[in-house]
Parts: sequence; structure tokens; C-alpha cells
Amino acid sequence: MSDKSEKLIILFEELADKLNIKFLHDKGDFTGGACLVRDENFIVVNKRKPIEQRLKILAQEFSKIDLSDIYVVPALREFIEKVQSQSK
Repeated sequence: MSDKSEKLIILFEELADKLNIKFLHDKGDFTGGACLVRDENFIVVNKRKPIEQRLKILAQEFSKIDLSDIYVVPALREFIEKVQSQSK
């Protein structure tokens, strides 16, 4: 696991916190993604998946949110945009 990947995970956690989204790392038989439970937003990431896959899921979920009025660390914004452009 690279330091850059670890840093991106931390930046995603901080962004989730800023947006009032609960961030869960857990193990199980699931891929991960966003969900809404009792009016609370969650993003769930499977700890057993490779970090690249977890980062991609996070980028895909955050790309669905309007981040234009929110400060996002440039490296994180670039990563989200890169993943978004690859999935089109």
C-alpha cells in the first residue's frame, strides 16, 4: 500500500466528515458504496478489497456529489475527476 493511497483514503475520510457523511471501513461480502439509513448518509468501504478498488469506489461516490462550493484538496479533486472521466 503506497503512502499516496493511504493519504487519499484519509482525505476522503476528511471530506466525508466535512459533508456530514459517515465513513465506514468494514469486512464482509460486499463491494461498497453509498447508502442512506434513517436520514443519515453513509459510505461503506470493504477493508478486504485492494486499496485501489476502495479508492475508485470512493471517487465514484464523491463524483455524484456537487463539490463545487466545497474546498477539496487539489490532489483529491484531481483523483475524483480522473476516476470520473475513466468511467464515462
